Amino acid sequence: MYSILIIDMLYEFVYGRLSSPTARQIVPNIVKIVEEARKKNIPIIHVIDSHLPTDIEVRKIWGPHAMKGSPESRIIPELEPRSEKEFVLEKRWYSGFRGTGLAQLLRDLDVKCIVITGIATNICVLHTVADAVYERFDVILVSDATAAIPVVSDDAKIEHEMFLKYMSKVYSIKILSTDDIIRVLSGS
Repeated sequence: MYSILIIDMLYEFVYGRLSSPTARQIVPNIVKIVEEARKKNIPIIHVIDSHLPTDIEVRKIWGPHAMKGSPESRIIPELEPRSEKEFVLEKRWYSGFRGTGLAQLLRDLDVKCIVITGIATNICVLHTVADAVYERFDVILVSDATAAIPVVSDDAKIEHEMFLKYMSKVYSIKILSTDDIIRVLSGS
């Protein structure tokens, strides 16, 4: 069984202070995937930053962002959950698995394969993929429904491509396009 994992599609990262045009570009593709998942009754899980002032990311790395309860930490309207089959888990670190209960929820739902979308390919997506593999889930990452932010270069697209190749090689995950994953899901 599949589950759709949507990482950090929040006001902060899509429309807010830490936004990027590449994040806005992937919204329509994630919407298509979510619509197909809803038709097929496939669980949808949002894993979102919800930081406290004491979090190391806030204190030492990025400064305040997506603070718990703030307008910036809300899921963008296009992707807001609509049913009990759509879950929201809060995280305080990069990986969607760290301290969120995600692994147990996926096992409770009898999920074998996680379809990953969201931002940022080179940070939260990367660390979530690593932990998903360590937790023994199959992973499909949707290349045109994920986006990077520039961290080690000035070009988010270059970093996105670099980290897709990295995850494919190092974690042996599948990388598909939105159209490809919709075909896969429509057959499930």
